[in-house]
Amino acid sequence: MIPKSGNRFSDKIMPKQMVASSDVPHFPRSAPIEAYGKGGFAFADMSHRGSLLCLPDGIWAWDVTKPGDIDEYSLARVFKLANAIDTLVVGTGMDVWIPPRGLREALRAVRVVLDPMQTGPAIRTYNIMMGERRRVAAALIAVP
Repeated sequence: MIPKSGNRFSDKIMPKQMVASSDVPHFPRSAPIEAYGKGGFAFADMSHRGSLLCLPDGIWAWDVTKPGDIDEYSLARVFKLANAIDTLVVGTGMDVWIPPRGLREALRAVRVVLDPMQTGPAIRTYNIMMGERRRVAAALIAVP
């Protein structure tokens, strides 16, 4: 049984693992996150270990493991799709993170609002905004 949206993984919920590839999304469109924890996420009846970028064109593996790694380079896919995104929800793992001014300004220049928070609240916010059909993306750092 899949838990309600945004719930932490139980030992019974880790379906087949996806292989990471930076050239192909794990899923070819946006989808709600069904569960998280144990270093990964569940979505669209699949699972992934590691961090994720949830974008309008798909759900992608993301090589970021801590908030200090978040920069324009790590968010290149977000900048590429900025015309389809109004809000970027960033899940910072278990840490609180204040984004550098330069990153905020770069996103503001392409009209994307940056909203950082811990990963659990970020998933819930992303899922709600998706349900409202808002132009949202999420960058989510996996939590243990």
